[in-house]
Amino acid sequence: MAKPSKLTHVDDAGRPAMVDVSAKQATPRTALAECRVRFPAAVAVQLRAGGMKSAKGGIIDTAIIAGTMAVKRTSELIPFCHPLPIDGCRIVVDWHDDNSLRIECRVTTTHRTGVEMEALTGATVAALTIYDMCKALTHAIVIGPAKLRGKRGGKRDFGKIGIGRVDG
Repeated sequence: MAKPSKLTHVDDAGRPAMVDVSAKQATPRTALAECRVRFPAAVAVQLRAGGMKSAKGGIIDTAIIAGTMAVKRTSELIPFCHPLPIDGCRIVVDWHDDNSLRIECRVTTTHRTGVEMEALTGATVAALTIYDMCKALTHAIVIGPAKLRGKRGGKRDFGKIGIGRVDG
């Protein structure tokens, strides 16, 4: 059995610490995260019939804007995330099945560290925004799972980074 990797945000004394990336080379980095939002069946039917609009406005467009804003502010929310220049962010929201939406968030940068946390933050904040915009209909909305689907750049690549019907 392989030995587990060491946690990166803990120093030798066991205290929290930000990783020093100053010696790393800046390279292109991409990450894709996904989050789901599941509605009771009757609410999903109502949302589809209403064109995904609520009293607060367009649900999908608002979620995309909120998720994009969250990507850019990830380092303000997650204590040991480095502030990164975001080269690109794309969020796609579509029906996964009759009752649940799938949110995909792909983030790119050229930097010394990856954008996994930015992609996860964008996808989950978009999901929270959908909840906020739909909670007047029901509180039985379920968010999750949220997961990293893939990343490129850095020490190791993982999964796939295509979004929607585009494979990348």
